[in-house]
Amino acid sequence: QVQLVESGGGLVQAGGSLRLSCAASGRTFSTYTIGWFRQAPGKEREFVAANDWNGLNTYYGDSVKGRFTLSRANAKNTVYLQMNSLKPEDTAIYYCAADSSSIWDLRRRLPSEYEYWGQGTQVTVSS
Repeated sequence: QVQLVESGGGLVQAGGSLRLSCAASGRTFSTYTIGWFRQAPGKEREFVAANDWNGLNTYYGDSVKGRFTLSRANAKNTVYLQMNSLKPEDTAIYYCAADSSSIWDLRRRLPSEYEYWGQGTQVTVSS
């Protein structure tokens, strides 16, 4: 079992930056595939970014490519999502997810491909 706890959300003006953290406990997740998703009110959960089990490959959603960066600190059992040039449309609850499978293909953009989820952290971007 892996427990995930997100933090770092908040209110920021458009053009600003935030760094989200996802801390894992229960088992080391240095070999887990990690994903970030977000969900705005009334919308489906949207893929943001994913990093493969060995940390070498990363996918980004089209809407965040070039602005967001996923990174890992395996020694701290923590994953980060650096978000720059934030826009009002980035407003959502952001979720961290983890999966023990080493599968790495476009299915990693699907929420159904992840075993473990955090409770989410709210990000609000004002215009």
